Amino acid sequence: MASKKTLKIRKKREKRVRSKISGTQEKPRLSVFRSDRHIYAQAINDVQGTTLAVASTLSKDLAQKIKGKKKVEIAGEVGKLIASRLNALGVDKVVFDRGRFLYHGRVKALADGARENGLKF
Repeated sequence: MASKKTLKIRKKREKRVRSKISGTQEKPRLSVFRSDRHIYAQAINDVQGTTLAVASTLSKDLAQKIKGKKKVEIAGEVGKLIASRLNALGVDKVVFDRGRFLYHGRVKALADGARENGLKF
């Protein structure tokens, strides 16, 4: 488990990143959370406080696609799924929220997958 100092640094970084961005109905915030096993993405309308779309490695739509793939490839598939769900709602622009995670590896792969399916940020 992380020490109190590490948790404090994480929260500080997350607050710094999130203080600069906000989502609306037309341009929601695409929030990313990465754990050791899974990656989650959700589009959030901060004005109303609602979640517009969700995608993760736990989604039943991805069960067959991600079997036997590496974590970075799986993150790209999650990005494509969230983009397709947002396109179905008529949303094509988002504000990317990486949270406390650096923009490389799985977080970058998710963003690239979302861009491939037509999201702009």
